[in-house]
Amino acid sequence: MKLIYNISVLLYYTTIRVASIFNSKAKLWLTGRKNIFSKIELALHSNTSPLIWFHCASLGEFEQGRPLIEKIKKEYPSHKIALNFFTIRL
Repeated sequence: MKLIYNISVLLYYTTIRVASIFNSKAKLWLTGRKNIFSKIELALHSNTSPLIWFHCASLGEFEQGRPLIEKIKKEYPSHKIALNFFTIRL
């Protein structure tokens, strides 16, 4: 199963790279993810509080998760909340 997943991710990435030649949104997708983990680490490096990280694939998913995020923030006021979301449509 892991092999199928890894092959699927590789095929998806390859497809996006090819599409980026012809499609500006695909190119933005690649550009936006360049060095993403370094950027996240840099943004959070000075944080000393516990961190709860939410990723939402779309604005609609965020809206569904908002009550949970708000509840967690109330129950854990000393924790930082990190939230990211994006949608890709080619």
